[in-house]
Amino acid sequence: MMLKAGIVLVDPANAAVLRVIALQYNPETLSRTLQVQGVGNDSGPHVDQLRLKGVAIETFKFDAEIDATDALADPGNNAVTVNNGIAPQLAALETMIYPSTAQLAAADANARQGVLEIAPMDAPLALFVWSSNRVVPVRVTDFSITEEMFDSALNPIRAKVSLGLRVLSIDDLPYASSGGSIYLAYQQQKERLAQLAAGGTLANLGITGIP
Repeated sequence: MMLKAGIVLVDPANAAVLRVIALQYNPETLSRTLQVQGVGNDSGPHVDQLRLKGVAIETFKFDAEIDATDALADPGNNAVTVNNGIAPQLAALETMIYPSTAQLAAADANARQGVLEIAPMDAPLALFVWSSNRVVPVRVTDFSITEEMFDSALNPIRAKVSLGLRVLSIDDLPYASSGGSIYLAYQQQKERLAQLAAGGTLANLGITGIP
C-alpha cells in the first residue's frame, strides 16, 4: 500500500483525532522555506550576529490534485461521487479555515445578549503529515482551488488545490501543550536525521585547517 500525505485535525487540548484528510494523490513537489530568526542585523552589535531568538519560521507549499474519474467508472459503488463529484473532498479542506456554523450561531447569541467582548473562535489544530518522519502542526496561510472539469450537473470532478502552510512552533504554541509536544518531536526528528548525515572533512573543502 502506498502511503499518502495528508492533514489530520486534532483537538488542541488533548490531540484527539477529529478528522483525517488523506490526499488522493501525493504531490509531485513540496516547496519548503525556512526564515532564520536571528537577533542581529547588518548594523547590530557583533555579539548578536550568532544569536538566535527562536526556531526558524518554516513554510510548506504544494499542489494537490483531486480527480473523480476512477470513482465515476464504478458508479454502483460510489454514489456520493456520482451525486456530488469531488465537492465533499474540497469541502473537507475548505472547512479547515472556517468557523463552524455552530460557533457562528453561539457568537451571534452572545452578541444578542449584550456580550461586547467575544473571544476568537477556536479551530482544530491541523497537523501536516508527510510520512512518519514529518508530522508537524501547521496553520493554513494560502489556499486556492482551480476546478478543471465538471459533470452534467456542474459538480466539479477534477481540481487542483494549492496550499500554503506555516509551521507552528513553540514560539506559537505553549511549550507544554499537545501542539508544542508535537512540534518538539518534529524538531527532534530533524536532529536525529542530521546525526545520520555523513560528515565531511576539511580536505573535502580544499583546506588543511582554519586560519
